Amino acid sequence: MKLVKLTPLVLSAFYACTSFAFVSRPSLVLPSSSVASSLADTGSVTTAAVAESSIEIDPKECVKLFGRLAEKYIMLDASGGLCCYSACSDCEFRLPDGGYIMSEMSAARPKWIPCYEQRSQESGKEHSSKWSDEIFGEAMALTTEEFVEQVSALTYVPPLGGPFCSAKDGKEIINNTISRFFDILVREGSEKLTKHRMATRMKELAGEDEGINW
Repeated sequence: MKLVKLTPLVLSAFYACTSFAFVSRPSLVLPSSSVASSLADTGSVTTAAVAESSIEIDPKECVKLFGRLAEKYIMLDASGGLCCYSACSDCEFRLPDGGYIMSEMSAARPKWIPCYEQRSQESGKEHSSKWSDEIFGEAMALTTEEFVEQVSALTYVPPLGGPFCSAKDGKEIINNTISRFFDILVREGSEKLTKHRMATRMKELAGEDEGINW
């Protein structure tokens, strides 16, 4: 079980369709439509990838969005760390490169956006993702307006990665940044985004990995 960095495909969900190291770019021209398969792993924005109608977003707006959704903790291995870490040759918790599947990870500052709503381990430990609890709460689906309102109300904390944006500067976020993210997540033709759909779509953007980090 791995974590995915913000690859071109995932970055497009945060309005940055280039490599994750976009500190040197003063602004980004982003497609006005939802994520297109032609963006996957290109490493750059092509003419075909950018629609005629495009939107220019300051990279710091991407950070403001990421800093609202990211967490300091992520649960990875549902086994709850049952591995004995003794380098057993047939260990189901070993990775192909010889490393181990970690049961969980934590950081001093927000670093990951989990792709799950809620997860539990065999030990009984549970974790609900921030976006699941604080954006949706008890609601099963949200309209664009409701989603924008809930996300903008989330506390921004400077995350690990991306251009630095202080807590003070991150308090305000352009609503259009959030609504465009909604468009990428929502099912085509639907006016509401369900909690389940957000989890599945995030998983797709992460290439079936467990979470997204910058």
